[in-house]
Amino acid sequence: MTNNTQTKHYDIIAIGAGSGGLSAVERASEYGKKCAVIEVKTIGGTCVNVGCVPKKVMWFAANTATQINSAKGFGFDVELKNFSWKTLKEGRDNYIKGITTWYDGYLEDLGIDYIHGFGKLVDQNTISVNGRLYSADTIVLSPGGEPTVPHIEGAEYGITSDGFFELEALPKKVAVIGGGYIGVELAGVLNALGSTVEIFGRSDKLLRGFDPMIQDALDKDYTNHGIELHHGTQIDKISKDKTIYTNKGEFSGFDVIIWAVGRNPMTQHLGLENAGVNANQRGFIPTDKFQTTNIKHIFALGDATGRAPLTPVAIAAGRRLSDRLYNNMTDRHLDYDNIATVVFSHPPIGTIGLTEEEANDKFDQVKVYKSEFTPMADALLDHKTTTALKLVCAGNDEKVVGCHIMGHGADEMLQGFAVAIKMGATKKQFDDTVAIHPSSAEELVTMR
Repeated sequence: MTNNTQTKHYDIIAIGAGSGGLSAVERASEYGKKCAVIEVKTIGGTCVNVGCVPKKVMWFAANTATQINSAKGFGFDVELKNFSWKTLKEGRDNYIKGITTWYDGYLEDLGIDYIHGFGKLVDQNTISVNGRLYSADTIVLSPGGEPTVPHIEGAEYGITSDGFFELEALPKKVAVIGGGYIGVELAGVLNALGSTVEIFGRSDKLLRGFDPMIQDALDKDYTNHGIELHHGTQIDKISKDKTIYTNKGEFSGFDVIIWAVGRNPMTQHLGLENAGVNANQRGFIPTDKFQTTNIKHIFALGDATGRAPLTPVAIAAGRRLSDRLYNNMTDRHLDYDNIATVVFSHPPIGTIGLTEEEANDKFDQVKVYKSEFTPMADALLDHKTTTALKLVCAGNDEKVVGCHIMGHGADEMLQGFAVAIKMGATKKQFDDTVAIHPSSAEELVTMR
């Protein structure tokens, strides 16, 4: 073991080599700072390894299955001979491995030291990793989060979203416990690829907190595509044979049970108390708008802060932090208002800004424009999906304060509209934009 008195010093150290930590040290290195990043798991964090990236690969696979099934409606005599989950998993895992391997050379080129191991705060400027001490003028806490497993009898008979990516075969029948965005995404993928899927959620709709139009449309589409929804369900226990005992009865016959009931910050063993860093009861680290904790030279980024747990948010916050610290951008910080996000359901959902209910609580004058239809892509199909769009506008000038989309292409559609909404666009400016026809997106500039 290395002598603990031999401390290596840096300008900035990030604990956690996910989106937030990597972005902070990458940008700091561009300004000539001596940087290190510490990671106990795999470089890239949740997004690259067990989150956004592998999930999107699975979503594309599920879309392909849907398109094959839809081919008949357009006159194609297509027969599906086989689907290999093994081939899909191997291809996905190799793709992810390529990304994580690339990081090694990338960090070396930037002059950033990568330290593999568990980083724990010793004091306000010192971190212990594998028995060695590292110190820094600035410390960034970006440990990320991990899936929540509830404390109930038999919880161990279920897997989490992490376990989903370890499955070696497509399960025949799956119970997804949780109706949030992770549960919705995994259920959609498995259903499209051929699993029988049931969702158990505590709320009376999927995607609690989303606009009611989106909730209703998704409930309808998922039900129409064979996903059984159990709303208002409380899980009491799970038996070894994967029978689920609930307030609404017993449900059995599942090959796999997936917990999708939220995520917890990985701050429990970070040694926050050794540096006097505050955290709330759930373990999230509160910060000000500059990502500063209660200790002025210790900052927190990403999921561990409990705010907008999205990869681009952590990246943007990390880059802005280093811009402010090392490039004289004294007020540089991330604006957490009007952050667009997408749920990769089937079809996808895109949303930015306020729901109709939130807007009515905030503004005296609110007007809503909405449209719901079968998209042209599904016009000839037996199994159709819904496209639903809503603009929430406020004030005399009808400033667009919310935009909610479900339908084919929603994920790509929203990005451009998000720029307009972030800039403060009004309904009239939307109306003054000539539509692209025929498209679903044109409804956003023609709704009356």
